Amino acid sequence: MSVLAVNKRANFEYEILEKFEAGLSLLGHEVKSAKAGHVQLKGAYVTITRGAPTILNMHIGAYPKAGPLPSYNPTRTRLLLLKQREINHLIGKKQEQGLALIPLRVYTKRNRVKLEFGIGRGKKKFDKRADIKKKDVARDLRRKFAV
Repeated sequence: MSVLAVNKRANFEYEILEKFEAGLSLLGHEVKSAKAGHVQLKGAYVTITRGAPTILNMHIGAYPKAGPLPSYNPTRTRLLLLKQREINHLIGKKQEQGLALIPLRVYTKRNRVKLEFGIGRGKKKFDKRADIKKKDVARDLRRKFAV
């Protein structure tokens, strides 16, 4: 399993309550481009429209060896491949107040491109400050005892 892209802001901005794995419905040149590492999750989000989970604003750059692709949109809406039971569970969770579906990382698993996303609740400002303080203390301790 190799990680292709990580949403670094997700764990800082949201408290992740539950994680899911979904397949991505991609075109052939998008798969090659994704495996080459041309994926960005910055600004991407997951939504459920008409009973089908989709990811919006995930950027997959054009594969350079695919030739000219005049009508290719790198941030097009892509379908997520989930079981119906999981989709129903997500619809129920999405209706709860203050919960969002956040993409966490894109990776390969047995030659398939997968997306890990989570159900998250937005953090308040004081929660973010507490996280920053914990990281600072841990870094200071590592420095102190590494010498």
